[in-house]
Amino acid sequence: MKRDGRTLDHKTLEEIRLMAVQRVREGESATTVIASYGFSRTTIYKWLKASGRGRGLRALRGTRGSGRPRKLTAAQERQVFRWINGRDPRQYGLDFGLWTRAIVVTLIEQKFGVRLGVTAVGTLLAKLGLTPQKPLQRAYQRDAAAIERWQRETYPGIAEQAKQEDADIFFWDESGFRADTVHGKTWGLRGQTPVVHRPGRRQSVSAASAVNSRGAFWFCVYQGALDAELFVGLLKKMMRKRSKPVHLVLDGLPAHKRACVRDYVQSTAGKLTLHFLPGYAPELNPDELVWSYVKRTGTARKPLQAGEKLEIRIDAELAAVKRNPKLVRSFFEAPTVAYISDC
Repeated sequence: MKRDGRTLDHKTLEEIRLMAVQRVREGESATTVIASYGFSRTTIYKWLKASGRGRGLRALRGTRGSGRPRKLTAAQERQVFRWINGRDPRQYGLDFGLWTRAIVVTLIEQKFGVRLGVTAVGTLLAKLGLTPQKPLQRAYQRDAAAIERWQRETYPGIAEQAKQEDADIFFWDESGFRADTVHGKTWGLRGQTPVVHRPGRRQSVSAASAVNSRGAFWFCVYQGALDAELFVGLLKKMMRKRSKPVHLVLDGLPAHKRACVRDYVQSTAGKLTLHFLPGYAPELNPDELVWSYVKRTGTARKPLQAGEKLEIRIDAELAAVKRNPKLVRSFFEAPTVAYISDC
């Protein structure tokens, strides 16, 4: 069998089958698991079906092969995966914050009393579907308990209240755009950096948007920095002609919490309610994915032409998002916002 164009031996494929099924049984998404190993999506369902019959996991085992005996059992290898995936070496008493092969060598020796070489560990990590990547950065001020409480208690409470009130839940965020920003990579001759022409005159604009898990989308493009008065004006625009109450989830930016904002919310007599996300946890907000999408596919990929206005371009790109409810709903499929129910 092949994975990403490479032929796998029977033993490696057996271990991948076992680990993949075990990960799904432990609660991971089948699609996410099989993608991490580089196989087509239908493959995992064949393995799950086979393991669900009378023989269980034994149905996934291949024929016994000859060769050098392994130093770690299949269960130990799965444990190595659980140690590394989404965790920090410092959680195990090690003094470095990034996973390296040498760090994994040390951890395996400490936990299992088995000494593997750095090359062998590299091979093991590749088999487990782990690759070296540049990590996302998280603030030390993050409160893990508050984040878990938000996902397990606070947001479900908001969803239940919205259901009882026949209200809509929207997630709000703001972002800035520059005409001279270029994202991504392009091809060129080795040693000769390609040139992408962009406007020489700087243009910048800001935008606010609110996104709903059912595909509703609101946005407004504006100039300048956000302050409390401007925020109130944007809220009034969003609430105009709305028949249902709105529960608005947003971050704790100081402009969102000023007295004039509280006064406006109170004046709506329950039509608008604000709920603030835990601090330093932008990944909980699906509206962040709107900005990621627009910046990845819009102006950053297709620089402005001579005489073109950035504000008009951003307005058109956000209008295109609004006309695509399926795209809007897809922002709620990210693992970081899986806690959000359809309200």
